[in-house]
Amino acid sequence: MKIFTLVIFLAILAITLIVTYWAAKRTSTTSEFYAAGGNLSAKENGFALAGDWMSAAAFLGFTGLASLYGMDGSLYAVCALAAFLLILMVVAEPIRNTGRFTLGDVIAYRMRRPEARLAAVIGTAVVNLAYMIPQMAGAGALMKLLLGIPYSTAVILVGIGMVIYVRFGGMIATTWVQIIKAVLLLITAAVLVVWILVEIGYNPLNLFSGIETKYSAKMLAPGNYLKHPLDALSLALSFVFGVAGLPHIMTRFFTVPDAKTARKSVLWLMFLAGSFFLATTLIGFASAIFVGQDAIRAVDKGGNLALPLLAQYLGGGAGTFGGEIFLAFVCAVAFATILAVVAGLTLATSGTIAHDLYVNVIKKGHVSEAEQVRVAKLSTLGVGVLAIAFGLLAEGVNVAVLVILAIAVAASANFPIIVLSLFWRRFNTAGVIGGVAVGLISAVVLALMGPAFLKADAIFPIVNPTIVSLPLGFLGAVIGTYLGGRSMENEARFDEVMFRAQTGVGIDA
Repeated sequence: MKIFTLVIFLAILAITLIVTYWAAKRTSTTSEFYAAGGNLSAKENGFALAGDWMSAAAFLGFTGLASLYGMDGSLYAVCALAAFLLILMVVAEPIRNTGRFTLGDVIAYRMRRPEARLAAVIGTAVVNLAYMIPQMAGAGALMKLLLGIPYSTAVILVGIGMVIYVRFGGMIATTWVQIIKAVLLLITAAVLVVWILVEIGYNPLNLFSGIETKYSAKMLAPGNYLKHPLDALSLALSFVFGVAGLPHIMTRFFTVPDAKTARKSVLWLMFLAGSFFLATTLIGFASAIFVGQDAIRAVDKGGNLALPLLAQYLGGGAGTFGGEIFLAFVCAVAFATILAVVAGLTLATSGTIAHDLYVNVIKKGHVSEAEQVRVAKLSTLGVGVLAIAFGLLAEGVNVAVLVILAIAVAASANFPIIVLSLFWRRFNTAGVIGGVAVGLISAVVLALMGPAFLKADAIFPIVNPTIVSLPLGFLGAVIGTYLGGRSMENEARFDEVMFRAQTGVGIDA
């Protein structure tokens, strides 16, 4: 059966590589490399955003958590969808109007100090690398199941693939790979849901009664995974504010021609991703009923392979032709999902290293377009090596749990400085540094001390630290601002920033 698996996998891979080759011939300027020339339509960017957000954490992690922990797992999917309401109503338009290629541009447009841009670089790099780890872990687990190759080999192959996509095709290739992946993912989810409905007599309530019968009513109640009373609230805060601080999501608003298109692309995203997230709970519950929690844990203790195992069961079971083919297709789509997401993360990271750090901090803007693109492409190699190294260390941990660390950092370090740069007149460079430093350190330390990593030996009782680290990030920004003293020049620039953020007048790109 592995020959069919390999054929399906190589077919999807071939399509994405053809897209990369096509995009490479259309990528020569910095605007094309970082932002696809700013010419994407709302529908194209909406599908690409959905592709960015429907990552391995959603496809594998959310379904795995739902299969092992019941309704606690479904909260991840609900919170993920609610996150984009804040982006739609508050963040998307100002970011599109004040930035050019990176989140560092948004901060630097207000502060115009290299220290502020450097702080934004640190926040972006840490978040992106933390977000890459679960994608790499998901790829390793998938390929181990799919082709029987070692986990470490799979992680290295993903790293090589993401470098190829970004180095040669830039944002244009990454966008179209995301669009293709999003379509395949939505089709796969739809087929799975229809197949599940056939199995349960077209009555979704049978899934809930089946869970109750097999595992008791406790699976339908909170507290199986999120045990602390504040866990659910902290999870919601993390998603709602953290997604607005994810660099690879926010930089997508620079790929459209205007703020109106940016808002429309968020609506497309909410419709597409919302439909998908509704399915993850159904798929997770069906996996628990038909495959069984013991079987899921036996293959991967984090539950990341619940969905592929369900696909195998629905196709006829392990060892059957239908079961192996459906498993192969689902795993190949999931692998394409991971490749596309890590390509977007790599692009956002290499962009901030080249554009923010090298061009604007080190070279102070005195760099040709060709040199800037060359540095960005070289930085993808370093990012790829780091992603592989961290991915090798993440074997066996649920990918949704790992994503929470990235989103907690984004909520605690990136979101406060973005919002305060746009909406607080007195905010200054010292505030940017204080917000990033306090938010980042508190989020990472508290997460590593919590139940997600230390289990029963946890020192900090809440799985997601955002409920504590987000206020600390804002506090660090406020204290840093007052310690830094008043700058009349900076405060005078606030009116210019506010006018452009709300109107878009004066955009150069």
